[in-house]
Amino acid sequence: MDNDLGIDLDAIFSVIEDSEVFIIRFNLIEKRLLVDSRTTNNELPIIKLVPRVKSAEERYLFLQRERPNMKLPEQITVFEWPRKIELMRELGVWGKISDRMVSLGGDILQDHCDKALQEAIRLEKADLLLAIMGGDGYETLWEKDSKEIV
Repeated sequence: MDNDLGIDLDAIFSVIEDSEVFIIRFNLIEKRLLVDSRTTNNELPIIKLVPRVKSAEERYLFLQRERPNMKLPEQITVFEWPRKIELMRELGVWGKISDRMVSLGGDILQDHCDKALQEAIRLEKADLLLAIMGGDGYETLWEKDSKEIV
């Protein structure tokens, strides 16, 4: 485990390489990253941001609706990414995910991976801005005195 970051990269790389289906939970955004590496002759793997669910059963139902022609996976592995999403790219995590997706589904999956990462980063930045401005779900700790002259 990288003690400075609180991230066990070896464990994460193992999940990416070995799990059929995994979910990444992020600290600041509600959406989760779903990576489903299962394929058939007619279906490619999928990678996309999905809504948060309340239980494992809900996630299995979601997968059943998303991929009705696929048998449900035996398990869905879930892990939390405790840092900024951009750090996934810097530490090679995103590269491992996209390499696996492309190896299973071809070059078109690179575009799917890039879009998922860009959307996650955009949502994280939007949430950070809400936090700074005291938007929905956040409370401002210090407010500028309206009588202060800047």
